[in-house]
Amino acid sequence: MRKLVEQFVFGPEKNQTKAYYKVKKEALKRGIFLASIAPFYKQIATGDTTGLSVPAFNIRTLTFDIACSIFKTAKKSKASAFILEIASSEMEYTRQTPQEFAFCVLKAAVKEKYKGPIFLQGDHFYLKNTSHEAIKGLENLILQAFAAGFYNIDIDCSDLALEDNIKYTNYFIEFIKKNQPVGIEVTIGGEVSSIGGAETTQTGLEDFLKRVQGACPVQSERNEAFNGITKVSCQTGTRHGGIVLPSGGIEKISINFENIRCLGEVAKQYATTGVVQHGASTLQNDQFDGLRRAGALEVHLSTLFSDIIFDSRYFPKELKEKMYSWVEQNFPEQRKNFTTDQQFIKVFRKRSLGIFKKEIWLMPSRNIKGICQELEEKFLFFFKIFNVNDTEKLIKKIYN
Repeated sequence: MRKLVEQFVFGPEKNQTKAYYKVKKEALKRGIFLASIAPFYKQIATGDTTGLSVPAFNIRTLTFDIACSIFKTAKKSKASAFILEIASSEMEYTRQTPQEFAFCVLKAAVKEKYKGPIFLQGDHFYLKNTSHEAIKGLENLILQAFAAGFYNIDIDCSDLALEDNIKYTNYFIEFIKKNQPVGIEVTIGGEVSSIGGAETTQTGLEDFLKRVQGACPVQSERNEAFNGITKVSCQTGTRHGGIVLPSGGIEKISINFENIRCLGEVAKQYATTGVVQHGASTLQNDQFDGLRRAGALEVHLSTLFSDIIFDSRYFPKELKEKMYSWVEQNFPEQRKNFTTDQQFIKVFRKRSLGIFKKEIWLMPSRNIKGICQELEEKFLFFFKIFNVNDTEKLIKKIYN
């Protein structure tokens, strides 16, 4: 099966759409389908389901193999409440389209005999500026994502000034609702503060939600529908990729769990399910349970997995050296901003994943297997720590 996936990933683009629909049909026959997580989040919004945080796994490379590992560990844990996602920036530097990502994930689910809904998410669908070109670019990406079965979209206008953030978040809520596939309620995320920037305050979140379309105060204790955004991302101390030290290690982040709890309460008052925690994978193991206890709805995990891949004893040394050399040659100006080579490489090495994509995919199978086994330990850990073990029956009941 992996050979067929390789043919899709590295074969002619003209053949990909037909192959995608073929695997989608095959998956459906086996009880595997792409879905919005909105029905499950309504269970959480009404208080019918409590005590868990949904892990969202970003896959930057070896998408088929890593998805296989996720489904394998999900079956062991009887976990179904999790998201597979990729950010728009990751699509660019890893050279993955929404369709390719979805194809690899569906093939992996078929291989592992996984059953039930799969939640694909467009993470940080980012509006770089308010130019006509940037707006049209994001519109096109959303439409591509819908066509590939991404029914969960996180809009990120957080780098814009607050007024523009609100204006364009509202604009893309309308765009999504107008264009979402018939019969599907797409889960929509908004982002009030830029991750790595100033910490979100309760007043700031309330000001944002008051003016984001549909996020009006809840009229009853049992809010049955989402009118606008489903969830909101806040900044509580994390940073994408963490704070990399000169040694190449990661500084321990001081995360404000009490603020997460308070922001979650504010979010629920404005017809959303809760807050999303980005940049979490560089936290220490003993901090993850704090996110769940603080009521984080969704926790996004990415950098940790690519770090495990790069640092694995199974990752070929010669290939890694080639990738690091490419980084040094292509980002000379950025290197000046770092104290050491280790610090610079740790931050920028992910940029080489797309350039060396084929060489990574064509590593010896024993190397890929070894890397995936290391990753599986982390997937098992996250399913357990976020209390999504044994959610299989619950998800099956909701999506039957």
